[in-house]
Amino acid sequence: MTTTPHISDEQRRARLGRRHLLAPARRAATAEEVADAVVGLHASDPATVHLAACARLAEPSAAEVDRALYEDVTLLKLLSMRRTLFAVTTEIAPYVYSSTARDIARRERAQMIKALARCEDPAEPWDEQRLARTEQATLQALAARGEATTAELGQDVPALREQVIMSPGKPYEARRSVGSWVLGILAADGHVRRARPRGSWTSSLHRWAAADALPELPAREAKAALVRRWLASYGPSSEADLKWWTGWSLRDTRAALADVGAVPVRLDHGPGLALPDDLEPVTADGDWAALLPGLDPTSMGWRERDWYLAPEHVPFLFDRAGNIGPTVWWNGRIVGGWAQHANGEIVWRALEKLDRAATEAIEAETERLAAWLGEVRVTPRFRTPLERELVR
Repeated sequence: MTTTPHISDEQRRARLGRRHLLAPARRAATAEEVADAVVGLHASDPATVHLAACARLAEPSAAEVDRALYEDVTLLKLLSMRRTLFAVTTEIAPYVYSSTARDIARRERAQMIKALARCEDPAEPWDEQRLARTEQATLQALAARGEATTAELGQDVPALREQVIMSPGKPYEARRSVGSWVLGILAADGHVRRARPRGSWTSSLHRWAAADALPELPAREAKAALVRRWLASYGPSSEADLKWWTGWSLRDTRAALADVGAVPVRLDHGPGLALPDDLEPVTADGDWAALLPGLDPTSMGWRERDWYLAPEHVPFLFDRAGNIGPTVWWNGRIVGGWAQHANGEIVWRALEKLDRAATEAIEAETERLAAWLGEVRVTPRFRTPLERELVR
């Protein structure tokens, strides 16, 4: 009789420290190595990309991340998994685009066309033809400028300055800029990319630049390739975790798992799946501590989190929308949270009792973080209860 392999929580945490480059011995030399190790870096908050990468770099440097994003352009930001912005390497980007981002772009475009039809008395009615003309004019204006903000492009293409009413007549009715939507869709389609921001790397006001076209792969092939990478970084894990992380349907999730030959395993909290060559025990790389930013890919890597996050800590570390804030880690578990004061001091609080070794290692990480941040001040886009309390 064949016995289903058992992968304990301890083994999952040992894999996490090694594969997510959080154990000091595993830290990387480049931002590209970091992004590949975790498949992609969350980019909804611009600061997260830099903070998450530098937490895993042997020599943390915002300039190293800027190089990959804006000079070599080996990291691209794509609206993809769970309709979230991720920074992925140019090696992984075709799989992310063809498996996920391409469908999101189609849905966004359909939603925009429907919403544009409700524009208030425009000088020229919106339809698919006008949208296509506006997109073409925007790309021509961007080509002439090289790089530009949405507002600058609106000077060249007046249609971008129009607004569309979202949820008309509802209590949450709001106006949305046609320009921000058009540029977002052009980015989702792979025609433009987010270039260097105006201001520091914490700024959300970015410029746009033309992008090289991404190869279009068959969706099934792309989904399988992405799942193989995810399981290599985040597995062994559950089917529910993968479905949540990708935002795919259950049917697509199961098909991709079958295509990569994922095998059943027993996790401490229920059934799981692993790559066939990932069943042997892994040796942990010794003790390690980490200070990870809000929306870090490790913190947000799984839907079922009890093996690395005690349920009683959740109310302190998440906002009401389910976004996690800055976290303190010890040997593969979240044990507290951190924040930065206006004077630059990094402060943290444990949510459970820690021994001296853990406390000293976490203090060393706060000093490491403060040293490379220097004069930069970071406020998470998504504020959480503990982070707010720490900076009062």
